[in-house]
Amino acid sequence: INLNNSLCLHRSIIHSTPYSFLKNNISKQMSNMGNTSKKFPDPCVMGDESIMAPKKHGTSNVPVQENLRWKCDRETADRICNFNRHYAEYSGYFLKTPFTKDAKKMGEGEQITFYDSNTGKPLFIAPVGRSMSDFLAESKAHGWPSFRDDEVVWENVRCLSNGEAVSVDVTHLGHN
Repeated sequence: INLNNSLCLHRSIIHSTPYSFLKNNISKQMSNMGNTSKKFPDPCVMGDESIMAPKKHGTSNVPVQENLRWKCDRETADRICNFNRHYAEYSGYFLKTPFTKDAKKMGEGEQITFYDSNTGKPLFIAPVGRSMSDFLAESKAHGWPSFRDDEVVWENVRCLSNGEAVSVDVTHLGHN
């Protein structure tokens, strides 16, 4: 998520085609949180709800790191990543950071690695199988950087049955 080399933002992981989950009503997803036993298809790696049990610092043992990439606000990032299970920063927050400007400067085929704001482990590498402009357009349409299955570093990311995406180090990443 956010860190010295990442973005302090809520993420959507998209399965199959772009915009495929937009048909799902967000309020319906929110009302079902914690009330479903959903299993997501491969390559998604499922995690157990116990991974998000309370710890020393919310759901984590440590706060987010200092000096987050793209001038993301550390207090906001810490609240979202470690003291929250259902919400995110406001939609479009990432558009007010230097992120999109920096991404547009990248060369054809270059990718951005997004890191866990608490540990620095890579969580997402994008774009994969699409252009940077497609990645940015899809993210803008969703309101948050949005990642497809091939862009997820599954050794470091888990999906819970309620649709919550978390890092293996228990950082809240968003919802599916």
